[in-house]
Formats: sequence, C-alpha cells, structure tokens
Amino acid sequence: MTVELTPEAKAFIDAARVARLATHMPGGGIHVVPICPALDGDRILVSTEPSRKVDHLRANPSVGLAFDDYDEDWSLLRGLSISGKATIHEDGPVWDRCRDLLYEKFPQYEPDAEIVPGRTLAIEIDPTWVSRGGV
Repeated sequence: MTVELTPEAKAFIDAARVARLATHMPGGGIHVVPICPALDGDRILVSTEPSRKVDHLRANPSVGLAFDDYDEDWSLLRGLSISGKATIHEDGPVWDRCRDLLYEKFPQYEPDAEIVPGRTLAIEIDPTWVSRGGV
C-alpha cells in the first residue's frame, strides 16, 4: 500500500540532489547506487539506462531509498529512509514526466546524460514505508 509523504518529506526529497537506491540482488545481496531523484506527487522518479539495478528490479521491485543532509554539527543532521515498490517504464506518460522533471531539476541532464526514448528507462517508486529523522 502506497503511503502519503508529509509536506516536509516532499520538500526534503525535492531539494535532494542525490539519494541512494538499494535493490535486491539474486542470492540475497543488496546493491546500492547513487541516483538523482525527481518528485512527482508522492512518487519518486529516476532515469537510467539498462543496468544491473534494472535487472534487479525486474526480478524484485522492492527497493530502499536513503536521503540525507550531513552537517559537521550533528544536531543538524537530517535524513529520510523510504521503502517502496518500483515500476519500470520504457515509454508513455510516466516516462515523459520523469524526463521533464529531471530536465527541470538538473539542467545538466540534457547536455550531459540525455534521456532518450528507446535507450533510457524511467523508474517510478511508490513509497510503502517512510522513516524520518529531523525532517
């Protein structure tokens, strides 16, 4: 069941320049990679070319996400952990929305890592559990 994100969690995700995505490897291991996230309502969108993480998601769509804001003053540390279910989109309205939001949030995306139909996939993550620390 998808959970609704609080306004504070949405603002934190929307401001995040990078997060970490954890997927399940065959055999029980965990694969963690950095991602550049975009927020669309309560969904987190990510773009990727075919990769190990996509292979993992096709086998098991359960994911973990970690967002954090580090500070040397540990009283200012903030973080957000999310479990969710991922859906891979090869085209369509979610794919288009993912590209548009990522191009808007990260202007360097288009010239440096163009999101191209037929080559780039969109990953849509629906949160099922959220834990907040300082957010």
